[in-house]
Amino acid sequence: MSVLVDKKTRLVVQGITGKEGTFHTSQMTAYGKYVVAGVTPGKGGLKYKGNEKDKFKYTVPIFNSAEEAVKKTRANTSVIFVPPAFAADAIIEAAEAGVKVIICITEGIPASDMVRAYRYVMDKGIHLVGPNCPGVITPGECKVGIMPAFIHKPGRVGVISRSGTLTYEAVGQLTSLGIGQSTCIGIGGDPVIGTRFVDAFKLFAEDKKTAGIVMIGEIGGTAEEEAAQWVRKNYKKPVVAFIAGQTAPPGRRMGHAGAIISGGKGTAEEKMKALKAAGIRVVKSPADIGITMAEALGVRIPKNKKQEKSSKKTAQIDRKKNKKSKKKEKKKKK
Repeated sequence: MSVLVDKKTRLVVQGITGKEGTFHTSQMTAYGKYVVAGVTPGKGGLKYKGNEKDKFKYTVPIFNSAEEAVKKTRANTSVIFVPPAFAADAIIEAAEAGVKVIICITEGIPASDMVRAYRYVMDKGIHLVGPNCPGVITPGECKVGIMPAFIHKPGRVGVISRSGTLTYEAVGQLTSLGIGQSTCIGIGGDPVIGTRFVDAFKLFAEDKKTAGIVMIGEIGGTAEEEAAQWVRKNYKKPVVAFIAGQTAPPGRRMGHAGAIISGGKGTAEEKMKALKAAGIRVVKSPADIGITMAEALGVRIPKNKKQEKSSKKTAQIDRKKNKKSKKKEKKKKK
C-alpha cells in the first residue's frame, strides 16, 4: 500500500522544458511510465524527449496549459519546477485544471504568494506537498520529485520529513537494514507548506500496511508539537523521530526559511520533550534512526550494526565525561 502516489499516478510536469524540469523528468521517466504530459506556455504541440545531456526514456507531449494537459491525458498529479515568481500561479493553475495531488519542488517562493495559493488549494480539497521539498516516492511504483531512487526499497515504513538530505540519510539506513518504505514524503521546510506533519500522519494512519513511521523535524514553528499531540491520541504504531538543529542559537535561521527559533519557541529541546511525552522514540543523532526503527519493529539487527550503535553511545558518554571534568578543572583554577 502507499499514500499520495502509486501505480495509478498520471503525472504532468509543469516547467518540464527548463533545466531542472528536464533533468528530473529524465530521472522520473527512467523510474516508470507514469509521466503523461508536460506544460510550458508557448511550446504546446512539442513532443519532448529531453536534451542530449538528459534524455527521456520515452516521449512526453507538451501543452500550453495545465488545463489542456489534464483534458488530453487525464493527468491526476502535478509536479512543479517553475521559477519562484511564477510557482504560486502554477499551483493555482494545476488546482483549477482538476489534479488531485500537487507537489511543488520550487524553492524561494514569496510567503505572501504561498498564502494565496495555499488558501485556494485547501478550499478545493486538493493535496499540496511543498513547496521547497524533495517530493514524494512510493518505492517500486512512482517517484515524483528529486530524490535519488536507488536508495529506496518497497516496504512498510512511512517517512515524513522537513529535510531532504536527512530523508535520504534515514532511507539509506532503513534500506541497509532490509527495511523498505511504503511512501516517503518530503513536506518541505518553508513557513507556509501544503502538508504538515499531522496531515501526513493522517494519510499513513489510513494505510493499514504501513507498520511504522520515521519523522524528521527541525527547529522553528510548532508542527512537531502538534504532531506529537495527534500521535498520542490517534496513532499506536511505532514512530521514530529526530529533530535537526539541536545546537542552533536563537534568532538565527538554519537552512530552511521555517527553521528559526523566535520568541523562545520552536527549540529542539521543546520539540523532543513533546515527542517523548507522546510515546515517540526520539533519537539524538540521525545515525540512530534506522536501527531504532528496526528495534521498534522487532527486525533482527546484524551484529556489526549493534556494535556501531554501542560504540556511538560509548563515545557520547566519553564526551559528556570530558565536558564535566573540564568544568571541574576550571572551577579549581578559579
